[in-house]
Amino acid sequence: MRQANFRYIVENVDAALEFYCGILGFEVQMHPAPQFAMIVKDELCIALSAPSGPGGGAQGAQDGTRPTPGGWNRISLPATDLYAEVERLRAAGVRFRNDVVEGVGGRQVVLEDPSGNPVELFEAYSDSNPAKEK
Repeated sequence: MRQANFRYIVENVDAALEFYCGILGFEVQMHPAPQFAMIVKDELCIALSAPSGPGGGAQGAQDGTRPTPGGWNRISLPATDLYAEVERLRAAGVRFRNDVVEGVGGRQVVLEDPSGNPVELFEAYSDSNPAKEK
């Protein structure tokens, strides 16, 4: 196992696998049960867990709060041509939370997996990739 993994709660593990593997280029490391899978891309490892079932990711807090997908915490994946990647993903029917944003260190956009979990694509500025002139 890698030193750090992320866990996303997803409504449908198979739909999440189609999205992350089929669209974003992750590979399945394990899928031992319908409500759990682990996927990898480079050094990033994500555990996908359904919000119900026998797995540990589905277990609630002592106060009864249950795991749910969504929120704004997210993984950030590097992009080298963000605008082209956004066009490709829009053509594939991916949902976006915003348009490309020009920040202090680069460009970014937030898209959603099939359960509404955010995924950021980030293109860092460099000498050959400066901030867009305003």
